[in-house]
Amino acid sequence: MTIDTKYWTEAQATGGGRNGVAKLASGMLTVTMASPKELGGSGAGHNPEELFALGYAACYLGAMRFAASSEKLGTVPEDATVTAHVGIGPRSEGGFGLKVKLVVALPGLERDVAEKIVERGHFICPYSNATHGNIDVETELA
Repeated sequence: MTIDTKYWTEAQATGGGRNGVAKLASGMLTVTMASPKELGGSGAGHNPEELFALGYAACYLGAMRFAASSEKLGTVPEDATVTAHVGIGPRSEGGFGLKVKLVVALPGLERDVAEKIVERGHFICPYSNATHGNIDVETELA
């Protein structure tokens, strides 16, 4: 696979990784990181799963808009939403793994059109392409 990269970003983590600070090189965002209580942490900050959920939700919504427009499938409504649920836990093979559930709301669209947009969104979205075959991703059309 060849990628003609059009944009790069840069972020740096310091401290303990899950318990430290993560910041963008641009200085536009700095996040205090803390493991969630469910994983033995303090929960007094954010964690990589939250940031992944934010990114995936935003990226997938944009991908659906792009797919709908470029493939003439209709218009994604302005009040469309994607809610990304990201879970983490131990894998049977060792280490940790992620699970994702994307809940998509496309109010006002016929179900068959909405389903096609949801499907094509996964083809376009770089998060979906990165996770395909690596992470269990479930998509629910609300």
